[in-house]
Amino acid sequence: MSRLIVSHVSKRFGGLQALHDVSLETEGEILGLIGPNGAGKTTLFNIISGFLKPTEGEVRYGDHVIHHYRPHQIVGLGVARTFQIVKPFSDLSVLDNVLTGVGAPIYPRMRAFWRRYRQRVSVRAAEEILELTGLTLFADARADSLPIGLQRRLEIARALATGPSLLLLDEPAAGLVSQEADELADLIRAIHAAGKSIVVIEHNMTFAMGLCQRIIALDQGEVIAEGEPAAVRANEQVINVYLGRRRDHA
Repeated sequence: MSRLIVSHVSKRFGGLQALHDVSLETEGEILGLIGPNGAGKTTLFNIISGFLKPTEGEVRYGDHVIHHYRPHQIVGLGVARTFQIVKPFSDLSVLDNVLTGVGAPIYPRMRAFWRRYRQRVSVRAAEEILELTGLTLFADARADSLPIGLQRRLEIARALATGPSLLLLDEPAAGLVSQEADELADLIRAIHAAGKSIVVIEHNMTFAMGLCQRIIALDQGEVIAEGEPAAVRANEQVINVYLGRRRDHA
């Protein structure tokens, strides 16, 4: 298992300062990133996963400085992510969606054009991930026929298929009812127990506080609090900017 180290990362889009001097480290835990809309959480994920380059700062994963790497190179090092808006290959089956993740290591190479798609070992690996994520009964269904709760599980399954040691989950509980969110939290705990480091962006405070072992709160692109869930929940600045309370109304 490798350590993710984000050191003094800033990101500007023209005159907009999306992130300012953000630093964090994580390894072997379920880490939560919370904050209001526009806090910079997804921008940070985009930088870690190679979709954006930082204006300043460094991102290191294990022995590699990765903030200049392309997304597929970062996946190859063991970092996979999901997206806030689910993006399955809608006209493919659930199984085939997961197989795209299993095949990720060969895609940048010419042998992808002649290697057999459905090798027995690949199908078995995909089936094991479907079993883990509770999608076995839907293996042959079109991905776009699934309700949102199962599509979010499919996003996680496809990310797991790339063989990550670090999993970045962008609002995995968005749009889920309470029971679905509870079941998803159980799945994330099982994935963590299997040896994965996990970072979760989440707006659902109940979900985040019940799931994550440590929380980092962002506001306007800056870290405003960090620690165990109970301590972050009680932090006055977090209450003010995230929960909408003000000191004079407390």
